[in-house]
Amino acid sequence: MTKKLLTIASLASATAMLAACGGGQSASRDQIRAVGSSTVLPFAKLVSEQFAKANSGFKAPIVEGNGTGGGMKLFCGGVGAQFPDVEDASRRIKKSEYEDCVKNGVKDVVEIQVGIDGIAFANAKQGPAMALTPVDVYKAIAANPFGKPNTAKTWHDVNPALPAVPITVYGPATISGTRDALKELILFKGCDSDPAMKALKDSDKEKHEKVCGELRSDGAYADTSDNYNLIVQKLEANSQAVGIFGYSYLESNADKLKGLTMGGVTPSYATIADFTYPGARPLYIYVKKAHVGAVPGLKEFVGTWPTLWGKDGALAKAGMIVMPDDLLAKNAKLAQDLTPLDPSTLK
Repeated sequence: MTKKLLTIASLASATAMLAACGGGQSASRDQIRAVGSSTVLPFAKLVSEQFAKANSGFKAPIVEGNGTGGGMKLFCGGVGAQFPDVEDASRRIKKSEYEDCVKNGVKDVVEIQVGIDGIAFANAKQGPAMALTPVDVYKAIAANPFGKPNTAKTWHDVNPALPAVPITVYGPATISGTRDALKELILFKGCDSDPAMKALKDSDKEKHEKVCGELRSDGAYADTSDNYNLIVQKLEANSQAVGIFGYSYLESNADKLKGLTMGGVTPSYATIADFTYPGARPLYIYVKKAHVGAVPGLKEFVGTWPTLWGKDGALAKAGMIVMPDDLLAKNAKLAQDLTPLDPSTLK
């Protein structure tokens, strides 16, 4: 059998397998589909391009940026051609999301950490100098800081050491993993600086989540629908505004923006890599194992990620923070073996 006939036969077999996975509910697919985080999006697109160059027998994957939360809903929707194969995430999958996956028949989910990123706070090059802390950010953009309605108009109202400029913050949308990480790494830390709020976390977790994580809706905080390039444009237009996004967006716009310190630490490759920067966080991809072997090239696409890691790799050159050697080795093995995650470790 010729190579061309072998390829046609393998595609036909894969098509039948995927149709069977989805119970015959929709047409089959011969193209990988990845959804999720806008922070991971530029890296996922790079991997997609490299995969396509190295594997001419497969179509280039479709990569969509619809937020970690939005992507998880699509990914966990079920098994079959109408559901994505890969979820890109700027935070770890939640226990509740995994349970939704299982409920919908997505039982074997592979978790691979692909790098490290930081939630960067920035303003325009000509903007005011601002040395922020988690408490400052919480007081500035929380709807009810420490349980009281937010009346702060300027950063000076929040902290006398900060400039008397209006609080205008452009940040991630509700569906974004960056929004979740903002809450966990910055807002909750600022909120829990108050002993009563820290105690509330144990006595009433739901109320703690609301008081510590709910953001203002009076215009001081503007939800940008997970479009971080739009935030960059808004910061250029308003030099007094502050933006929140993944570090790679700050690095790629270093000629226009400057990073703001958080707790005395400047966001940089080094401070995020060693987690001294308060907003450092891991980045992941999740793979639907039931689609491996059914969607042509999926295993090879996942295997492309480790080939682009390392300090001299294409992903690092594109702005991704490289993981320590032990994590690189561990996750390269996961990408090869596709071992499903242990759900008992999820929160």
